Amino acid sequence: MWWSDMRRMGLGLARFVPLLMAAGVLAGCFQPLYGERSLTGGPGIKTALSSVDVGQIPAPGGSPQSRVAVDLRNQLIFDLNGNVPNPSTHRLNVTISTTTVSVIVDLTSARPEVENYGLIASYNLVELKTGRTVVSDQTFTRVSYDSPGGQQRFARVRALRDAENRAVQVIADNIRNRLASYFVAGT
Repeated sequence: MWWSDMRRMGLGLARFVPLLMAAGVLAGCFQPLYGERSLTGGPGIKTALSSVDVGQIPAPGGSPQSRVAVDLRNQLIFDLNGNVPNPSTHRLNVTISTTTVSVIVDLTSARPEVENYGLIASYNLVELKTGRTVVSDQTFTRVSYDSPGGQQRFARVRALRDAENRAVQVIADNIRNRLASYFVAGT
């Protein structure tokens, strides 16, 4: 009984040996996305991202959308450059639109209790040398927030602002990851 159990276990492990060997061989073919150097020994993705100039994001002045636009631009500059900009080789142009939808409404007061804040960003990356658009894409996020009670107006405004900040972070991460993918793979 003991011998047959050991034999079955040995056969099970023997199936995984080729898989582990293939994984070991292919492990050297992948480039870390945020490594200091590429596989060819050239500069890493950090250098390429820091050469992206983020343009002003258009929004109506004095509107809540203008605060979101400024916050998104600042987040992108920090995420891409890390406050150490290189000479610009690319320009990132971003446009945004926002939505707010009431999900749950209190039946007695007709005030929203739970709302969704949506942020949609369309962006394109332009190569400055040729003026050619190399990446054009769109990303979006939906963030829910609670409005605690109808009488607490400041709490509702603060909850909306926190939702806007979370949405900006998600959009900035999505754009940074897409640009990093472009600089590594060229697509």
